[in-house]
Amino acid sequence: MARSKGRASVEINSSSMADIAFLLLIFFLMTTTIATDRGLMLQLPPKPDDIPQEDVKIPERNLFKIYLNSSDRLLVENEPMSNLSSLKPQIKEFVLNKGRNPELSDSPEEAIISFKTDRGTTYERYIEVLDVVTTAYNEMYAERAGVTPERFRKLDRKDPQDKALYDKARKNFPKNISFAEPTNIGG
Repeated sequence: MARSKGRASVEINSSSMADIAFLLLIFFLMTTTIATDRGLMLQLPPKPDDIPQEDVKIPERNLFKIYLNSSDRLLVENEPMSNLSSLKPQIKEFVLNKGRNPELSDSPEEAIISFKTDRGTTYERYIEVLDVVTTAYNEMYAERAGVTPERFRKLDRKDPQDKALYDKARKNFPKNISFAEPTNIGG
């Protein structure tokens, strides 16, 4: 048996390898779920050019002012507050006043919590204060619905019974929180 002079080299056809790699890449991109951070669930106001600009005069007694400066110090109704735990009862007293105390809001519908910060305010402190404001409202809503605050937070609005409780708590009782434009101090 005679051998041929040149050995036949064994080659693997790799022209379709790129196609296979591309298909695998597409497969994993389509089937992989990427965790997304939901952030703060706030409803933003419409763009200024979408609505006519009007000066609305709000009586001073219907505004509960919270100011968080660039040093993360809190001013509530122009008074320094070092203990954040006393903020929630003050908010509840202000909102639920219903005109009894002439220094506080006329009604829950007209009570507005005004929250203003500086550009140097830390996110942690901002979220901490915002959580207290939201917790105060959730406790008031839970009381109106006749459930615990924990139960109110877990209401599933897709369930008709839970939706009825939620609607009962929120009827004629808006969560009026005004976020003022931050000032440039400290930022």
